[in-house]
This record gives sequence, C-alpha cells and structure tokens, in this order.
Amino acid sequence: MYQLTVNSKFSAAHSLCGYPGDCARLHGHTWNVQVKVKGNNLDHLGMLVDFKAIKKLLAEVVDQLDHSFLNEIPGFGQDGMNPTAENLAYYIYKKLKNPIAGIREGVTLQEISVWESPDAYATYREE
Repeated sequence: MYQLTVNSKFSAAHSLCGYPGDCARLHGHTWNVQVKVKGNNLDHLGMLVDFKAIKKLLAEVVDQLDHSFLNEIPGFGQDGMNPTAENLAYYIYKKLKNPIAGIREGVTLQEISVWESPDAYATYREE
C-alpha cells in the first residue's frame, strides 16, 4: 500500500460550548491540517495521485474555514457540533472523502489530523 500526505494550515477562532474553563471564551488558533490518502497501485507516471490534486481539494475546504469563527460555520456551534479539534477533523474528513475518491479509482482518504497547537492534535479515520 502507498500513502500520500499533504499539510495545510489556516487561522480561525472558536469557543467551546459548555466547556468548564478558559476555552469556553472566544480564542483562536493557527490550525494545521494533515490529509493522508492511500492506495495500492501507482499510475503510469509512478504516482499514487498528484500532490496538486489533493492540495487543491484541501484548499477548497481550508479557504472556507480560514479567518472564520468556527462556531458560525453550518454544522458547528449551538445547533451542531462543538468546534473541537476532534470534530474539526471529522468535518474535514466528510468534506474530502468523496472528492478524493473521485480523483482516481483505488485512492481513498485514510485520515485527517488537525493540530490546534504544535503539541496537541486529533485524528479522524473510518475503519
């Protein structure tokens, strides 16, 4: 199996609903996002998939999140998920799963990791 990894980052604010501490207040992070895709076969060029294709799809999602208040993004906040790193990884995974599968037969999204700081991150994958 081959695995390909692409990273990106964006800046956004959030507040954790119901959290019993400082993170309940409005604050921001420079979020780092890592996308891992996998597949068993390389194309005629010796690539699993072109890095550019994954970067483009990731940029479309990141651009919607950049410089936003995550609690106001549909699906988050009072009427949706708490904008935690875990839920953000899940959200990005769901946004990228089908587009990545459509790039090339046999290539699938493996996992999404989201860092809210250099030493703390969450990962979502479907097993």
